Amino acid sequence: MSTRDRALGAFYGLAIGDALGMPTQSMSREDIVTHYGFIRSLRDAVAEQPISPNLPAGTITDDTEQAVLVADLLVGGAGTIDPMVFAKALLDWEAGMVARGLADLLGPSTKRALKMLESGADPDEAGRNGTTNGAAMRITPVAIATAPELDGLVDAVVAASKLTHNTNIGIAGASAVAAAVSAGIDGASLPDALDQAEHAAALGARKGWWCAGGDIACRIRWARRWVRGMDRTTLSYAVSKVIGTSVAVQESMVAAFALAEALGDSPVEALTTAAGLGGDTDTIAAVLGAILGAQHGLSGFPADLLTPVREVNELDLEPVVDGLLELRKSGS
Repeated sequence: MSTRDRALGAFYGLAIGDALGMPTQSMSREDIVTHYGFIRSLRDAVAEQPISPNLPAGTITDDTEQAVLVADLLVGGAGTIDPMVFAKALLDWEAGMVARGLADLLGPSTKRALKMLESGADPDEAGRNGTTNGAAMRITPVAIATAPELDGLVDAVVAASKLTHNTNIGIAGASAVAAAVSAGIDGASLPDALDQAEHAAALGARKGWWCAGGDIACRIRWARRWVRGMDRTTLSYAVSKVIGTSVAVQESMVAAFALAEALGDSPVEALTTAAGLGGDTDTIAAVLGAILGAQHGLSGFPADLLTPVREVNELDLEPVVDGLLELRKSGS
């Protein structure tokens, strides 16, 4: 399998996971079962969906759209993202969502950081309260553009994340995701990629402003060991009730890694399980899709998932992935 196929798998896997989680995001497990039954495929959002009511099956959300935004900025900036350009791009993106009548807007950490920036705060301080999963959900382009050598990779994560999530927790979560994806693109096995994620999370936790919260590397290590051998029903209950599925990075990102550990050989089963957990399902499934897409490549996703996501969103990621891989090759 080629590096390009793995990179495309990671980015399209993000989009597929995002689309699977779209109709269930911010709903409880019980409400998901009531309105959808068990999630096994892409589904239209019901009218009762609190974020994306009535959107058609296959529609992506902020996770993929902001990842594409980051990818375009990385390629356009030859591997660097100007914080003020990034801030404007995020605000323009949200304005576009409002104009479309959608409620899928900027997350709490990102919104707070941009308000601080507008008030004259230094870009390095704007993200000092960012402990949610926004940086992690949009970090996949950085992982595609950056080799898995951890010091350089974590530095790239910090550069892309500090505007909105410049905390030990936010950077650790984004570093874990980036390491797992980047290592997978280089051909690492899933256990090795997840081990790399733990190491990157420990390194990332030394960066940014300190905030209280569970250590991401320790929580990933514990969760991976705990879920081994669980059947799908037990796993779903354990992840949703014990690990947690909120926007807090030490819940949702750990949930993604737990599912990768337990179901990593079956990407579709892993992503549909994530979509039924309740909580921040679109982000958990998106990150999980990126991690497993880097392992299984584009061919790891069946046409009945990949084709609708491409068509419904008019999504053509090949050009931007090629641009990101050029950055990876040049070491930018």
